[in-house]
Amino acid sequence: MTPRQVVERLLAGRPCTPRGTAAAAYAPANIALIKYWGKRDEALNLPVTNSLSVSLGPLGSHVELARADASADRVWLNGGELAPDTSFARRASAWLDLVRPAPDFAFALHARNTVPTAAGFASSASGFAALAKAADAFFGWRLCTRQLSILARLGSGSAARSLEDGFVQWQAGTAEDGMDSFAVRLEEEWPAFRVGALVLCATEKPIGSRDGMRRSVETCGFYREWPGRVEMDLTALRAALFRRDMAVLGTVAEGNALAMHALMLAARPPLVYALPETVAAIRRVWAAREAGIGVWFTMDAGPNVKLLFLAEEEERVRGVFPDVDVVAPFVR
Repeated sequence: MTPRQVVERLLAGRPCTPRGTAAAAYAPANIALIKYWGKRDEALNLPVTNSLSVSLGPLGSHVELARADASADRVWLNGGELAPDTSFARRASAWLDLVRPAPDFAFALHARNTVPTAAGFASSASGFAALAKAADAFFGWRLCTRQLSILARLGSGSAARSLEDGFVQWQAGTAEDGMDSFAVRLEEEWPAFRVGALVLCATEKPIGSRDGMRRSVETCGFYREWPGRVEMDLTALRAALFRRDMAVLGTVAEGNALAMHALMLAARPPLVYALPETVAAIRRVWAAREAGIGVWFTMDAGPNVKLLFLAEEEERVRGVFPDVDVVAPFVR
């Protein structure tokens, strides 16, 4: 099944003309505690394994969608118009092709990220989730969260997890059409849970996640061990969430992130997203734990580090990392 066929199934019987002149939406970035790394279907962005994330609340993407008075899509990012051949503009237009009501219908897309773009802070996830929500409002489809998760996933796999706040699990599914591969918000709430964002490098990473995943799956000799590791880690982390056991959650999340980066290092040629500043930050986390501070880390396919800790540790964490941007995902 093609992405277009998936969209046709999702939108069956729904309007294909705009309900107004423009629509706006916001979606939070999400940080995977149990990682998604590897696809069973690249065209539909279907993952090999389940994954689990926590949202970053006010850190994410704002999107406004309208019809363009032009012959081709026009895309703005953080206030500046992009050339059509830039990576973000091409990916956005490819997704808009899936919902374009007519070949001569051009969109005007304004996107603003409150996280670094393409630097391992899930800006693609929040961007495509916000775009799916904006399109839903623009055309008046009234899709449910499950349907929006599938629609957003066609733009970026991790976007499936950015439709909801809190802890979210993306179910890998088994169906060839991917209709059983969507994200679900977990019931567990943890008001004291904190995520600290360390922006060590805000520039675009040289190798995107899509290419990095493909290389890992195709060339890493022990990628076959990854699904079993994810299943084990996911079970342990879900149990830690239920018990609100930060030490176990942090240990599992940190280990899962390091295992994912081990896959990248074992790929041919190797993938190294970490910078010297990344390694220094990781060592500071370990030193802080040795000193009795309850802090752990995770990192995605990029050089930046995210800290995991509880509210009671925030002052001491800030003492070690003065530049950290702290997010309280469950404090509204």
